[in-house]
Amino acid sequence: MQTYKIKAVSRQGLIRKACIKDIKPIQLLINRFARRDLMLPRALNELYENIRDFWVYERGGRIIGCCALHFCWEELAEVKSLAVERGHWKKGIGRQLVENCIKDAAKMGAESIFALTYQPGFFQKMGFRRIAHSKLPHKIWAECIHCPKFPDCKEVALLKKL
Repeated sequence: MQTYKIKAVSRQGLIRKACIKDIKPIQLLINRFARRDLMLPRALNELYENIRDFWVYERGGRIIGCCALHFCWEELAEVKSLAVERGHWKKGIGRQLVENCIKDAAKMGAESIFALTYQPGFFQKMGFRRIAHSKLPHKIWAECIHCPKFPDCKEVALLKKL
């Protein structure tokens, strides 16, 4: 099995790049929130195709949280599929995952990072600002067309300059 450099270690767990064995736990975590309309669902094939985008927070061999960093256009990246098990909220795990994505995006040359979310308050506390959906490149909306919530999605667009 290939190993990855650990990007962040907390008192109890570590953040690392996702690997194949993480995909099913990632999907379970994401889709548990999707069933409650708290985020968009992800299909297994989509997760496998985008595995290199994902980071996980692991503790005791268990995936507690996940987040993806996806590059969209020129110097623009997106934070996607942020999920942390409910019993582990308010412990800084989500913040650590997003901060890791922000650092990675900056290192890769991104100038801005955005999120489409049903939880705008979380991202606003991290310095993201609300923007109109129309401010994002049209390429981003290609994924939206396949979404079950299209065209009535209530996600909020937020952007952070790096």
